[in-house]
Amino acid sequence: MSMMQTYQHWRLERDAKDPVLWVYFDKQGASVNTIDREVMEEFSSIIDMLATDNEHKGIIIASSKKSGFIAGADISQFNQFKNIDDAVSLLRNGQKILDKLEALKIPVVAMIDGFCVGGGLELALACHYRVAESGPKTRLGLPEVKLGIHPGWGGTVRLPRLIGGPSAMNLILSGHTVSGKAAAKIGFVDVAVPKRHLVRVAKFYAMTKPKRHQATLLQRLTNTKPARMLIAPFMRKQLRSKANPLYYPGPYHVVDNWEEVGVAGTEAFEREARDCGKLFFSDTSHNLVRVFFLQERLKGLAKESHFKPKHVHVIGAGTMGGDIAAWCAVQGFTVTLQDREAKFIAPAIKRAYIMIKDKLKETHLIQKAMDRLQPDTEGYGIAKADVIIEAIFEDLATKQALFKKLEMEAKPTAILATNTSSIPLDEINSVLQTPERLVGIHFFNPVAKMMLVEVVKGDRTDPLIVEKAISFVRKLDRLPLPVKSSPGFLVNRILMPYLLEGMLLLDEGVPAEAIDKAMVDFGMPMGPVTLADTVGLDVCLSVAKHLQQYFPDSAIPPRLISLVEKGMLGRKTGKGFYTYKDGKKVESKNVPYNKPLQEISDRLVLCMLNEAFACLREEVVSDGDLLDAGMIFGTGFAPFRGGPIHYAKTQGIPELYEQFVKLQTIRGAKVSSLQEWETTEA
Repeated sequence: MSMMQTYQHWRLERDAKDPVLWVYFDKQGASVNTIDREVMEEFSSIIDMLATDNEHKGIIIASSKKSGFIAGADISQFNQFKNIDDAVSLLRNGQKILDKLEALKIPVVAMIDGFCVGGGLELALACHYRVAESGPKTRLGLPEVKLGIHPGWGGTVRLPRLIGGPSAMNLILSGHTVSGKAAAKIGFVDVAVPKRHLVRVAKFYAMTKPKRHQATLLQRLTNTKPARMLIAPFMRKQLRSKANPLYYPGPYHVVDNWEEVGVAGTEAFEREARDCGKLFFSDTSHNLVRVFFLQERLKGLAKESHFKPKHVHVIGAGTMGGDIAAWCAVQGFTVTLQDREAKFIAPAIKRAYIMIKDKLKETHLIQKAMDRLQPDTEGYGIAKADVIIEAIFEDLATKQALFKKLEMEAKPTAILATNTSSIPLDEINSVLQTPERLVGIHFFNPVAKMMLVEVVKGDRTDPLIVEKAISFVRKLDRLPLPVKSSPGFLVNRILMPYLLEGMLLLDEGVPAEAIDKAMVDFGMPMGPVTLADTVGLDVCLSVAKHLQQYFPDSAIPPRLISLVEKGMLGRKTGKGFYTYKDGKKVESKNVPYNKPLQEISDRLVLCMLNEAFACLREEVVSDGDLLDAGMIFGTGFAPFRGGPIHYAKTQGIPELYEQFVKLQTIRGAKVSSLQEWETTEA
C-alpha cells in the first residue's frame, strides 16, 4: 500500500513503534473538525485503500485538533441542498461510506478526545472499537434533533443495535451528550481512560483485537417487533410532555422508523436517510439552524481578546451572587465571595456544593472547585481580583456607595461589574472618578442553566472594558449579549410587559391555566403566569416599578401588588398565582375556558413584539439577529420560530401590526406607528 498519497483534510502516519496506522482528521482552514462532502469523499478513498492494507495490525482514527474529535456535520451545508433528493443522496452516500468502514477486516479504533457529536459519533459507531478520554471536556451524543432533524448517517440504526432501543432512544430523542465514562457505562464506548493512557489503550485495542462489544440479550430483545410495538407508545407519551410534534417532528419520526422497520437490514438505513432528507426542508429545521448560527455569533464575540482573568470577587451572597460565585468556581476561577457576615455566606456555600457536585460529578474535581471558592467577609479579595461583580439588592444609592469604595480598593486593571437587572449604568457610575471602568454583567436565574449573560455598556463605559467583559463571559461558558444601558436592558425590557399583560388577562377573568397553555402551545417553555411565580412576584413588582419610572404608560396589575403585600411571592413562598408544595405546582381544578387559546397567545406575543421593535428603534442591541438571540437564550422564546423579529418577518409585519392596533384600540391604549415597526426590522 502506498502511503505517499496526500489529502487535504486527512493525514496518515505509521506508528513509530508498532504496526499501527494513524488516520488523523485535520480539516483544512478550520479550528474544529466538521464533516462535509469533500471530507467524506477523501475518507471514502482512504477506506478503499485500507481495504487492501496488509502492513498494519490495526487502524486508529484520531483528531489533530486540540478542540476535540469531530463536531458533526458542517451545518452550513444544510442550506446548500438543491432539493430533498439531493439531501437524501448525500445521506445515503455517507451511510455507504461508513458501511465500508465497518466492513474493514483490519480492526479500526476511534480514539475520542474532546467532543464527539452528531456525524462524528456516527463515524465512531461504525468503527470496531471506541476509546474515550475520561475527563469533563469529552462529550458524546447525537444532538441532531436540536437542529430539527435526526441522525442521518446510521446513528438511529447502529446505536440501538449496540445498546438496545430504549437506551439509544433516550440519547437520540433528547439530543443530550454524555461523558466518556457515562458512554462506557451505557455501552457505546468500550473504555474511558485518563488522557495520559489514551494512546496506549487505543493501540492495545487496535493490535490485540479483543471481542467487540455486543448488546445484551435483553437489549437485543428490545429491538424485536413485539417489543418495539410495546415500547414505542410509551416513548411518544414521554416525548409529548417535552416537545410538540407539530413543531418538533424529528424525534417522533425516529420513534416511528424504529417501531416500523427496526434496526435490521438496509431498510432501516434507507428510511433514516429518506426521512432526515425531508426534515432538512422543514420550517423547524431552517429556524433551528438559524438559532445555531446565532449562538455561534455570540460565541465568536471578543474572540481576539487577550484578557486572562484568574480571580473573581463577588459581592452579595444572595441567590444570584452566590450562584455566580459557584459557577465561576466550576469554570476554574479562584473566587472570593463577600457579604456582611458569615451567616449570609453559609447558605450560598451550601448551594454552591450542590451545583458543583451536579456539574463536576467526580470527588476530586468537586473538592478542587470548593477549594477555589472562599468566603470573604472582610473583602480581602477586592485588591487581588481581576473581575469584581456586585450582586447586591437593587438600590441605586447603595450601589453607588459600594462602587466608590471599590474604585479606591481594586486594582486599576480590574473590571468593575454590576449584575443589576434594571438600573442604568450611567446612574450608578455618576459618582465614580473613572466611570469608564463600570460595565454590566447581568446573569439570569438560575445561573447554572441560563446560557445568556447581558454585557451592558453605559455611555461612559470604555469599549475595551466591554470587550474584556464579553471575553470573561465566554470563559464562563456563557453566551454574551452586548446591550446598551437603558431601563431593563433587553430581556427584562421585553419580558416585563409580556408578564404584566398575562396578569392583566388574569384580572379580566381568564384562567391562569388557559393563559399558560396558550403560550406553551405557542412554543414557550412555560407560560407567563408560571414564569412570574418562578421568578418571584416581589422581583416582578420591583422591576415593574423601576421600569414604570421610565415608561409611565405601563400599568401594574393591582393583583400583583396585592399578592406581594400579602407575602404570596410565588413558588418560593408556596403560594402566588398558583399554589406549590415542596416547590412543585399543586394541580388546581380546571376552570372552563371556551374561547380560542390563540386569541391569548396573539395578544401576548404582539405585546412582546411591540416592545422588541421599540428596543431596536432605540438601539438597545445593534440588530434584529442579536435581539432574537437574546430572547431565545434569555427567555426560551420558541426556538423553532427563530426569534421574535424573525417570527414577525415570516408572519408579515404589516399584518401583525394591524392585529396589534385592533387590540390596543379596543383597550383605548396608545399605539406606535407601522413605520416604527417597519423601519427597525433589519
